[in-house]
Amino acid sequence: MDPLLWSSETNSFRRFTSESLAAIEQRIAERKNRQNKDKEESQHVEEEKLTPQLDLKTCKKLPSLYGDLPEDLIGEPLEDFDPYYSDHKTFMVLNKRRTIFRFTAMPALFILGPFNPVRKAAIKILTHS
Repeated sequence: MDPLLWSSETNSFRRFTSESLAAIEQRIAERKNRQNKDKEESQHVEEEKLTPQLDLKTCKKLPSLYGDLPEDLIGEPLEDFDPYYSDHKTFMVLNKRRTIFRFTAMPALFILGPFNPVRKAAIKILTHS
């Protein structure tokens, strides 16, 4: 299929919220439970391992097939598109040039959570083009 014919709404940009973080934590817990069950059942089962998509690497430009980035989401934490990061506590931030930045959702300095205003301001400064 021709990439020019794809809809600009292929993926919707969703803000990274506390609900997003809770969903990630739930997926991590489900994966651990599944791994524990697999270990109990058989020792020789190999798991399919996902790898990060090359077009969604950090510091690369977001491909145009993901659609136009709304102005209000520039510099804001977004849920990650890459399935590899679906069970990692990370979020992505895009700047005006559509450059991808990834950050951990773990508390910075053990006190600044991902939704802390100081941390949000630091991320905006870091990603500003």
